[in-house]
Order: sequence, then structure tokens, then C-alpha cells
Amino acid sequence: MSSIADNIGSVTRRIQKATLEAGREPGSVRLLAVSKTRTADDLRAAIAARQTAFGENYLQEALDKIDALADIAGIDWHFIGPIQSNKTRQIATTFSWVHSVDRLKIARRLSEQRATELPPLNICLQVNINEEDSKTGCTLEELPALVRAIGELTNLSLRGLMAIPDPDQPEAELRRSFRRLTRALHDLKAQYPDAGPLDTLSMGMSGDLEVAIAEGATWVRVGTDVFGPRPAKS
Repeated sequence: MSSIADNIGSVTRRIQKATLEAGREPGSVRLLAVSKTRTADDLRAAIAARQTAFGENYLQEALDKIDALADIAGIDWHFIGPIQSNKTRQIATTFSWVHSVDRLKIARRLSEQRATELPPLNICLQVNINEEDSKTGCTLEELPALVRAIGELTNLSLRGLMAIPDPDQPEAELRRSFRRLTRALHDLKAQYPDAGPLDTLSMGMSGDLEVAIAEGATWVRVGTDVFGPRPAKS
């Protein structure tokens, strides 16, 4: 069985190869290790292999790990799961990135509850790119109004867009979904240059990161290929 360090090396090489083949700058795509359901010891093993960015879906589980790893400096915590209104305060004060903002109410709460001594909270807007009933996210049509409003929230830095396309699509359709998100980001950046950096596309996972990188991803969110198969639910 390969180790977490070996897995990180393998995924990193995949990212580097895909970046090169896409004709993009080396280092322009970063690995976000999706660590939901993984133990603090698993994360320590990843950190020992120089992985510092971790994505968490469940707030209480994340807080427990953040506390367990408080002795390690430089961990970059990203919240990537659905957000309930009653959870925004802890998310706003604990994480440096949130990839799953899908409505103005949540963005406003995150901005209001972000401590002023902290840097602005980096956020991505989650887009339901295939308009699936089972997934959260705004539509492409809702993006312009959302971007205009969020641009006024001083404690947020609007970094870009996130999506989880339907994984059962044929590759050509999957590629088209990623491309639509990339085009949407470029259009928003041109229309609203003062709304935020708008420099980030959080898309691509273990099975499709190469396609996502070819279409412009800057963060790929990888769990299974970093940590191995997810533990069975008890």
C-alpha cells in the first residue's frame, strides 16, 4: 500500500504534467487536499510531505482537526462544503478560504463576522454548472448580480468560481462544463474589474483533474488519490 507521501508525489506529478501539456505556467495550479473524514494523523503525514492546503466539508470535524494541529504553523484551511447560516461565524473566523458561497446572505454574514484584524476572507462562488437538483450553487445567470453585491463587502476577497460538474457526463461534456466556468470567470473579470481579484477556478478532482487543468483550473480538489479510499461509514 502506498503512503500518503507517495500519493501526494504522484498527484503532484500529474498536476505538473497536465499544466505543462496545457501550455500553462509551472506552479499555476495548486493541490487542495480534501481531508474530510480523515484523521489529524493523516494530515500530519500529508504536512510532512509538504502539503499545506486542506479542504474540509464539515465544520465541527474541521474545528477538531484545526485544534489537534494547532502546534503546526502555516496550514491553509479551506472550507468547501455547503454552508448553513448558523455556521458562518466560525467559518469566517477560522478559515482562510471558502469555496462554497452560493448566495448573498451567506456572503454578507461571512463579511460581517470576519474579524477586522484578519485579512479579508478569500471566497469563491459555487456555481451549479449543470443545474443538478442534488447540488447547491448559483446559476450562471445569477452570477453578475451576486458579484456586484459581493464587491461591496469589505471583509471578503472575491477570488473566483468553484464547480463540481456531473461526473457521469461523457468527457466532451465534462470539458464543456469546465470551459463554461472558465468563460464565466473571464466575462466577470472584464465586466467587474473592481469586484475582486477574480483569479481563481476551483474545479477538478481525482478522476478529472487533467481535464480541469486543460480548461483553466487553478485549484484542484483531491481526496481519494491523496489519502486513499475513504473509510467506510460505521
